[in-house]
Amino acid sequence: MKKPNFKISPALLIFISLIGYVGYFVSCTQKDQVLNTTPPPVNTTTLTSITATTAPSIDGFIEAAWDNAPKLYATPTVPDPGNGLFTGYIGEEYPVTLRSMYDANYIYFLAEITDNSQTNIPSPWYFNPALNVTGKTGWQKEPSSRSYDVNGLLSRVGFGEDRLAMLWNVDSSTPKFITETCYASCHVFSPYMDYSKNPAVYSSNANSGNHYTNSASEKIDMWWGRLGYASKDASLKFMDDNYQDWAGGPAITNLTGGNANGRHVDGIYPNGTASSTWPNRPNYTTSPVQGEVNNTQNLKLDGTGASVSVPLWVLISGTKTGFITAADTLGGAALKVIAVSSAGVLTLSDNSTIDPTVGTDYQRTGDAISGPTAAKAIPGFLAYPLLNERADIVMAAVYSASGWTVEYKR
Repeated sequence: MKKPNFKISPALLIFISLIGYVGYFVSCTQKDQVLNTTPPPVNTTTLTSITATTAPSIDGFIEAAWDNAPKLYATPTVPDPGNGLFTGYIGEEYPVTLRSMYDANYIYFLAEITDNSQTNIPSPWYFNPALNVTGKTGWQKEPSSRSYDVNGLLSRVGFGEDRLAMLWNVDSSTPKFITETCYASCHVFSPYMDYSKNPAVYSSNANSGNHYTNSASEKIDMWWGRLGYASKDASLKFMDDNYQDWAGGPAITNLTGGNANGRHVDGIYPNGTASSTWPNRPNYTTSPVQGEVNNTQNLKLDGTGASVSVPLWVLISGTKTGFITAADTLGGAALKVIAVSSAGVLTLSDNSTIDPTVGTDYQRTGDAISGPTAAKAIPGFLAYPLLNERADIVMAAVYSASGWTVEYKR
């Protein structure tokens, strides 16, 4: 998206306005002066961006340059939109403060997010011997969010990633955004006709929804910060620049379910054609490989059997971490998986093997619901540096015992 001109429209859950800052000092010498000790009111509605006398370093550490920037206090709370969309998370709160400065070249933000549990190992691979049966493999990925059984009971904790998003109403094109912020583009799906099956069948669409705007003229700029990704390596210190558009909108959501997806990365756009499977869904151009990419491939058991999903790359060290970086794959720290046996043994590109049934390093050993993943769980994602239009926003994220400190600029 183009660089903001600092006349800023409402952002996610807050209103942002850039107001010039005037500082002044009052000098007093009277010894018996009575001081006003009443604390200033807590600001929960407007973020004021002040002129930066010194540009802050985007490193995730708070420096003196931020001292005079007023804080906006917010407590985003997970709502209940229906359809079971946020089951297990409804009512949870995520307190955050936000500060901002600007100069002739950039606008700067500092977010401090209260979070007593760092989440930065998304959906890692582990091996479950009980699932390694004929025609299947025991290699599985942990769920990215909490899982529940048919009785509504928690069956497995989630292994997701802490994230931060800011949304901007591009040219005030989305009227509902003024009062509804991100919910202006949030749509919960109902049962739909599934055209991916032949013949098409009417299907339930519980626990599903997507973002898209409400008319072809509406557009939202989306800054998408993956905190685990950005804190992994110096080459990854960016927010992902995205946008939301119409994507066919309500004309097709009753037909396509999750295919009415208006979220896109910057640099792609409708190519003028429509899907041959899903009526009216526009096709988009493609983006080069970058950002977070699933560390997943399909291989045939023993080379000729059923096709199963297994990791694409593994770290030689066996270290449990959130991501395998592009440098790992190029520098020899990671090896490609080239085969999987019916017993679950992975063969790597140097012809070495990983047998997950020897010992328990690749298996869960704790509580089946709340226990940790495997000691040598394989990262579920690859991390590539962002490129071109997606790399407009520099970001650094640092976690401490109290939560995340996130600095970013554009």
